Amino acid sequence: MVLRKNCRTVTDRMKKEAFGEKKIWLALFVFLAAFFCQIGLHEFYEEGKSKRLHADTVQTAAFRRQQVTAEMAPYIQKSEDPGRDLGIYWLETKFGYETFPWQISGETFQEREKRWKRNPSYESYRNTCRAIWNAVEYFPIPESEKPGRKFVSFADSWMEERNYGGKRGHEGTDLMAGENVRGLYPVLSMTDGTVAKIGWLEKGGNRIGIWNEAGAYFYYAHLDSYANLKVGDQVKAGQLLGFMGDTGYGEAGTKGMFPVHLHLGIYIYPDGIEMSVDPYAVLKYAKQKKLKYCY
Repeated sequence: MVLRKNCRTVTDRMKKEAFGEKKIWLALFVFLAAFFCQIGLHEFYEEGKSKRLHADTVQTAAFRRQQVTAEMAPYIQKSEDPGRDLGIYWLETKFGYETFPWQISGETFQEREKRWKRNPSYESYRNTCRAIWNAVEYFPIPESEKPGRKFVSFADSWMEERNYGGKRGHEGTDLMAGENVRGLYPVLSMTDGTVAKIGWLEKGGNRIGIWNEAGAYFYYAHLDSYANLKVGDQVKAGQLLGFMGDTGYGEAGTKGMFPVHLHLGIYIYPDGIEMSVDPYAVLKYAKQKKLKYCY
């Protein structure tokens, strides 16, 4: 009787131990399954995200909008490579429409760049971002040293409807004169570069175009007059290009068809196709980089 009881006790203990081992193995299996599932989901997510970058990304409306969110605006003011950092931020956040899941820092962007570099379109994409942002050194209108002088104002009007010469989208941002006086406000080059074009355009009036070495074209229109410049001249950021006016919308010399302002356009040339990008965020960034002039 005692022997039978002892056998039953040993058997019960063995069953409990076997059941305990099964639970351990089951828990380990569940943990490993969850772990590898998480890795798989992460890689699947990353793979899906990588499709945001392709050869034509810089031609999309989302890229051309150049949206800078409130969390990125203060960061790029101190970034040593704003074009690269914004470019990666846009790819990670679907051009500002999703949340950036990491801390915003140079180290983060450097780390995330390692993954994007695997994409064959990344280098060209990064170069375009840098051409727009890294070359910018100054706001195009200097601050006046004269007390009480009203400054310029601007709003995001890119691709708003315009009708002179036919219905079209507005390919730039207008900086409106605080005082509607032609020839008063100096216009400065925002970047180093080369004078690519200068002279009259029916819509742009007196205009000058500066081509920066990185491959972006900065277009300054409706000038009242020019500085002493010609095509092929090298200019430095902050150099005088001319004075703000109200020229255009007619034959050479036409003035007064609209208030005094500077039209700023920024253009890129993917595959040789001229495309405008929205200058508004670039101007907000550059507004912290104003020079001072006596006018």
